[in-house]
Amino acid sequence: MGSVRKRWDTSGNRYSYSRLLAIKLAKAPGQFWIDTGGQNLIGANMQHFNALSAANWLVQQHADKKIFSSLPKDMALSNARQAGAVQDEFVRIKAQKCGDVIGWKIALATPVMQKMVGLDAPISGRLHRKQVVHAPAKVATKGYGRLLIEFEIAVQIGRNLMPSSTRHTGQSVAGAVSAVTCAFEVADDRQADYSKLAGKGLQLLADNAWNEGAVLGEWLPFSQVWPNLSAIPRADDVMGELKGEAFINDKSVGYGYAHDLMGHPLNAIAWLANEANDRGTYLKAGDIAMLGSLVTSKFPNKGDHLCFELQGFKPIHLYVN
Repeated sequence: MGSVRKRWDTSGNRYSYSRLLAIKLAKAPGQFWIDTGGQNLIGANMQHFNALSAANWLVQQHADKKIFSSLPKDMALSNARQAGAVQDEFVRIKAQKCGDVIGWKIALATPVMQKMVGLDAPISGRLHRKQVVHAPAKVATKGYGRLLIEFEIAVQIGRNLMPSSTRHTGQSVAGAVSAVTCAFEVADDRQADYSKLAGKGLQLLADNAWNEGAVLGEWLPFSQVWPNLSAIPRADDVMGELKGEAFINDKSVGYGYAHDLMGHPLNAIAWLANEANDRGTYLKAGDIAMLGSLVTSKFPNKGDHLCFELQGFKPIHLYVN
């Protein structure tokens, strides 16, 4: 088995791994050993890590509506590889109730969102079929520890984005997008203490980045939204300049631009494609990709009416009861 190779991501904030051959699956799901090729990346006493146990703990925390907190010390996460493995198991268990995985989400794609939780790099999560609906929609606060709504651009992937000898870029993924829409992400932060979140980035990754679903607008063909691919990543590119504005009870609560998503939404898609490849999988044709919030997360109250207006799209509505 080959050694693990480190690679810095495009933001320079953290490293990912170029392949998952370093993971050797054990007989029991969720258990794995990490072969570092002689290089100790996680400590001599952490060569064996049980992701399934950590995932089961998270599932129980959600079921009991516990406040977001760190994993027990005997399940503590040492690196993004472990956190990703826990997320894989957590998602597999969640799929039994919420349906199969039909896409991905990027959390903390914008500087404003990263600053909100004290982190400096994006993370990813998965979407489940039964938790994705079309606008207009209703959501009940009582089903969540604390309901959190984000205001996003979503795309539909038109072809598989498999690993290759080179990393995906904004230009290389442009032809893989079939449609675009505006969307709400529905999440549950379980009463997290944001003043203490900076040290819990791995926990957030393991917890599927808090995703509890999405509300999608009307899909528009990619070619209609993005008429001039050659402009990427120029500042005057049509898609990069799309403005999104959020409203609660008809009052504006913030706005942002598509270029806030890693400089351009295509860059965000490329980041997500590379992230999936680094985790041993890929974005598949038909997958939905949520690219991150243009506005800081909002915590609506019962009776609130949320509206998201993305330039060029019909506004979408979400009612909280």
